[in-house]
Amino acid sequence: MRRVSAIALTVVAFLFLSFHGFSQSAYDLLINGGRVLDGTGNPWFLADIAVKDGKIAAIGNLSGASARRTINAQGRYVVPGFIDMHSHSDSGLASTRTNTNPNVITQGATTVVVNQDGRSPMWPISRQKSTYEKQGIGTNAILMVGHGTVRGMVMKDDFRRPATQSEIEEMKRLVKQGMEEGAYGLSAGLEYVPGRWSTTRELIELARVIAPYGGFYIAHERSEGRDPMWKNASDPTPSVDLLQAVKETIEISEKASVTAVASHLKAKGALFWGSSYAATRLIAEARARGIQVYADQYPYPTSGSDGQTVLVPLWALADEDVDVGGQLGQLQRGRSGASSRIKENFAKKLNTPSLREKIRMDIEHEIDRRGGPYNIIIYEFPNKEYIEKSLGEIAGMRNEDPVDTVIWIQLNGFDRPGGARMRGFSLSELDIEHIMKQEFTATCSDGGTATPDDGIPHPRYYGTFPRKIRRYVFERKIISLPFAIRSMTSLPAQIIGLKDRGLLRENYWADIVIFDPEKIADRATYVNPHQYADGIPYVLVNGEVAVDGGKITGKLAGKVLTPPKK
Repeated sequence: MRRVSAIALTVVAFLFLSFHGFSQSAYDLLINGGRVLDGTGNPWFLADIAVKDGKIAAIGNLSGASARRTINAQGRYVVPGFIDMHSHSDSGLASTRTNTNPNVITQGATTVVVNQDGRSPMWPISRQKSTYEKQGIGTNAILMVGHGTVRGMVMKDDFRRPATQSEIEEMKRLVKQGMEEGAYGLSAGLEYVPGRWSTTRELIELARVIAPYGGFYIAHERSEGRDPMWKNASDPTPSVDLLQAVKETIEISEKASVTAVASHLKAKGALFWGSSYAATRLIAEARARGIQVYADQYPYPTSGSDGQTVLVPLWALADEDVDVGGQLGQLQRGRSGASSRIKENFAKKLNTPSLREKIRMDIEHEIDRRGGPYNIIIYEFPNKEYIEKSLGEIAGMRNEDPVDTVIWIQLNGFDRPGGARMRGFSLSELDIEHIMKQEFTATCSDGGTATPDDGIPHPRYYGTFPRKIRRYVFERKIISLPFAIRSMTSLPAQIIGLKDRGLLRENYWADIVIFDPEKIADRATYVNPHQYADGIPYVLVNGEVAVDGGKITGKLAGKVLTPPKK
């Protein structure tokens, strides 16, 4: 009888310990022996990380702990999930075909800030939020109110002018609605339609609406070089340059009392290279005065619009009396105002002396804006001899001025604007590296969701974050690894106002990336961009393994993040 009692007591004790001791120390996941870079910018330290119920439960020497799964991270870095400050994944996340965000998650980005450039693709914000939550998303998403969207809703087709006060009041109502529905702030696209015609006063008034919510303002500014992308040299319309655009962002931040971001900061155009030094000085001086202004940047020498480089002014290809909307406009066949006689129109205007001089002036201007003749590469053209050669090389082969070569390509190439598919490399490493070294510069991709049947996107869609680490940390040694990781994690979290992401801390959400320093690299190229990055075997989103051994698991563990109620 005593023996039975002893056995019973032993069983009871075991069950007690199981429920009150062992079970409490058992985790969902253990990451063992990694070099932890916690996101602060401090050097790495060796530690284990335990995950339970989607959050980081413990960090330290956890050799006695148990878990349902263990990942060996020895020789690898363990860092917070990357936060993409400027992403166009909004439409990709809305589709059940791409809502895992495959090309984004495989480069370590676990949170994306969407609805950029003033565009909210789904309105109201509550509808977008509900769509994501209902079908699930692979990365966390932060939603912005698009300034261009609300401007278009209020002003409809009559947007080529400053808004009236009553129109601004209606825009403010819509911005407030978006913030109440869970947006984190206001985005603007001031080189684009319809934001291009807004005034600084309009933007300040709208930014003041987001201030009580702790929201932030992020802008594709009015210009990124000597002048805006829409402007031809022959266009007399007044415009601003990069430095004036940065000053406007600072003014909005100061007068509206909001955090502001000069997004994908760059110095575009060969004759404007080096101006990043003045632009960053303006931001640094503003910050010294107590103004909360930042920048973000993608680590490539070519922009998104560079991939659709057309060196001939579109007005010279259009039918008579057709307004193409500047160099950012489009010539589309089969639609009202479109041209089906591109080469014919061009030849006719070239034969008019006054127009010919304007055409040559505009071509020369566009060559400079796209980086100069030796930084514009031909990727598609009927004569295969010229493929992957620069405009400068082709001009040399033909023994002529690059402007004449551009004219020849249009007349002898494909029957479409430009006559060839070209990419300009309009940015200088001088500026890229200088902007990157600033303590207020976060990392962004300016890319979105992509799959192999999505044409030829910019390589940044697949490789932004690994490229920055491989090229600028390990190869060029422009910045340190802790500094780079900070720019991808805690710095964007600070800008956005996230209190439980962006760092590896106990009780923070377990957005975690494990990468191999020997292998991490971008593989996407300008010719073949649809290639996942190397060297990132594991990615966790809210504690779920989204990339496992380099393979996408299909887990839809992302959340629509919303600010805490004030």
